Amino acid sequence: MASAQALVRCDWCGDDPLYQAYHDDEWGVPLRDERKLFEFLILEGAQAGLAWITVLRKRAHYREVFDQFDPEQVARYCPARIETLLQDPGIIRNRLKVESAVRNARAWLALKDAGIDPVAWLWQWVEGDPQQNHWRKMSDVPVTTPASDAMSKMLKQRGFNFVGSTICYAFMQATGMVNDHLVTCHRHQACAAMA
Repeated sequence: MASAQALVRCDWCGDDPLYQAYHDDEWGVPLRDERKLFEFLILEGAQAGLAWITVLRKRAHYREVFDQFDPEQVARYCPARIETLLQDPGIIRNRLKVESAVRNARAWLALKDAGIDPVAWLWQWVEGDPQQNHWRKMSDVPVTTPASDAMSKMLKQRGFNFVGSTICYAFMQATGMVNDHLVTCHRHQACAAMA
């Protein structure tokens, strides 16, 4: 069996063990767990303008202070709770991003109140099945697609923010709505088999 060091991976995860573990175990795996999809939506928004590794290193603490990303809890955060969060060095202390998490939790609950299953609603942009791509180099991988454009537009119409098309496409990649592992990556076929 090949060692973890000998595995061929997508270039973006480099040699950081945390990044490699995320790449190998999570990125591109089809995700249909409602709470985890909400978590990724919030964290992808928190990443805006930053490297994903920055968020990944803070993810455990985010889970702790954001009530395990329970949208019902996050939706009830009051201004005092937001101020407390903004003093916490364990998260990205950007007021707009923290307030966005609360706003997005409320929008998430509004979907459910309208009788919409957030999981099926988000997966509709790939017609319910992971899109299998066959990129050979990182420069081939898009940062937006017509599907991420449509997802972004609809999320904004539903009251979400920090959900531009680039963020939506990163969300789609992370949650396995699209398989953007390079064809040379050891995870490409494994993720394709989960479709």
